[in-house]
Amino acid sequence: MRSNTTKNINGALSKNPLGHAHIPGLILKYAIPSIIAMLIAAAYNITDQIFIGHVVGMLGNAATNVAFPITTLSSAIAQLIGIGTAANFNINIGAKQPKEAAKYIGTGLSLLAICGPSLLILVLIFKTPILLLTGATETVLPLAQSYLGITMFGIPFLLFTQSASNFIRADGSPAYAVIAVSSGAVLNVFLDWFFMFVFKWGIEGAALATVIGQIISFIFVLSYFPKFKTVKIKFSLFRIKFKYVISIVKLGTSNFINHIIIMTVNIIMNNTLSRYGALSVYGSEIPLAVSGVVAKLNSILSAFSVGIAQGCQPIHGFNMGAKNYQRLKKTYKIAFVVSLAFSILAFLSFQLFPRQIISIFGSGDEVYYEFAVKYLRVFMMMVCIFGIQPLTVNYFTAIGDARQGIILSISRQGFFLVPLIIILPLFIGINGVLYAGPIADSLAGVLSVTLILLHFKNLTKLEQLQT
Repeated sequence: MRSNTTKNINGALSKNPLGHAHIPGLILKYAIPSIIAMLIAAAYNITDQIFIGHVVGMLGNAATNVAFPITTLSSAIAQLIGIGTAANFNINIGAKQPKEAAKYIGTGLSLLAICGPSLLILVLIFKTPILLLTGATETVLPLAQSYLGITMFGIPFLLFTQSASNFIRADGSPAYAVIAVSSGAVLNVFLDWFFMFVFKWGIEGAALATVIGQIISFIFVLSYFPKFKTVKIKFSLFRIKFKYVISIVKLGTSNFINHIIIMTVNIIMNNTLSRYGALSVYGSEIPLAVSGVVAKLNSILSAFSVGIAQGCQPIHGFNMGAKNYQRLKKTYKIAFVVSLAFSILAFLSFQLFPRQIISIFGSGDEVYYEFAVKYLRVFMMMVCIFGIQPLTVNYFTAIGDARQGIILSISRQGFFLVPLIIILPLFIGINGVLYAGPIADSLAGVLSVTLILLHFKNLTKLEQLQT
């Protein structure tokens, strides 16, 4: 009886479309929902930024900017658990070990139940010191306190939704993940308008709208797990076992580090812009506001680049487990071309229409626009190769090579951008922050291509051993 059951399971797994379906179609199936989910996740902050920019003004944009590192920290933890769990799940499904795969889902959900409330408590206790650390000036601090004082209560819901949506995509239901996340985002847009224009609640209204939307998305995501398709989710799985946590952390660390470094860069950049801005004609607040706007634009770009990368993750993970190396390489190459094409379109948009794009997020005087246009054009100059690094990071994570993933995650932000942000302004003032961006993008792109080419050579050797 047990033998027949095992055969049935193995037979079902061998027919998994991840191992034989048309690759471009699979990438579209998984990447498009992933992109939409990330765009929707970014929409919470972008919508707030737009409404706050038009209703509250430039200082409101600066306030959301100094509060944004908390959102990035939440996303970092969500990526650690979500990507790490999903990668282990797909590898075990590809290796025809469904029982082990189920234990990873149970462990991931248990970790989320602990981490979300814990992060909320920390922010609740250290709210003001955190905002001062992230670059809030005396003028910006009161608005930032009002905004974070409300949005921090959405942290557990945001963290769970961002992380667990990876589990849903790994289970083969990417469309449901989109519906779950989009439900809250759509409501957030309406509530932003209603609270800010009808009730006149200002920045507090935008914050409240965000939290309500996050709760709605959380409810949708949570309701999926009783009907999980690939494996059955039982209460007995909700145990935190050390060996599963280690494996989750191992494969999720690269994405976690990447977000932590993004948060660190955001903090360093805010403080650097405020310091050197005060020594320029722009003052402290204009650079802070502009940096916040460009960070939101960057989140849109990241949604596409990381979304494509995450969409490929189930395909990469399954085929690595199944030792289908040719299909593994082909998936990466197709995704590489798609990422490159999108990045070039983004580059052209930022270079040709910078003022129009900046104007979407509110208005300012001519000095504001002068700095904003220059910031967008220079800092995002090498955005044409932006998608290469996240694709390569997620590739190495998906196949279980945590070391390579960690190196790449650290590279762009940690090895290159942070030192450049600190050093260049010493010589060319606030313009140093602007030029740090394209230099770091170029160096990270070269490193990514070098590592993937070396890895493909090893895969070719493994293919030859199979014949």
